Amino acid sequence: MAHRRFIGRLTLLVALSLPATAQVPTTAVIGTPPQPAWSQLSPQQKGVLSPLSQDWDKMENIRRKKWLGIADRYPSMKPEEQLRMQERMREWAALTPEQRAKVRGTYKDFQQLPVEQKQVVKQKWEAYNSLPSEERQKIRESGKSAKLLTPPPEAPAPENPAETPPAESGRN
Repeated sequence: MAHRRFIGRLTLLVALSLPATAQVPTTAVIGTPPQPAWSQLSPQQKGVLSPLSQDWDKMENIRRKKWLGIADRYPSMKPEEQLRMQERMREWAALTPEQRAKVRGTYKDFQQLPVEQKQVVKQKWEAYNSLPSEERQKIRESGKSAKLLTPPPEAPAPENPAETPPAESGRN
């Protein structure tokens, strides 16, 4: 009887310790079934996703699934949206894995910001987007976009229009 109790406890101990030492799969592995290889895509999917062709077979299933969803929605997009999507895919395909990880991290950080801070970031983006393309390129090259894209504070208009505020006296 003592021997059976010992065996039972030992079996229970082993059973309880196994899940603790087993490697738990990530949610991406659990929730996303295998996705088709590049060679298995339809001609329409290949046409839409062509900028990603070099990296397709190296992608995780969850990423393939996301892109396949975009390819499915692509025909219903407006022509401007289709052009923008193709451009974004080309830009994404040109990034290194390190750059992609950085972009994903930045996006994740943005999603965790409070609503007020998201609005500030969106205002900066709108200010940047309203600049001429040459100026945007200069800003990208300088690496100082965060400071330069801060929307100017709204100052009250001077009482005398002939007066120039001191902060703007050096411009022109």
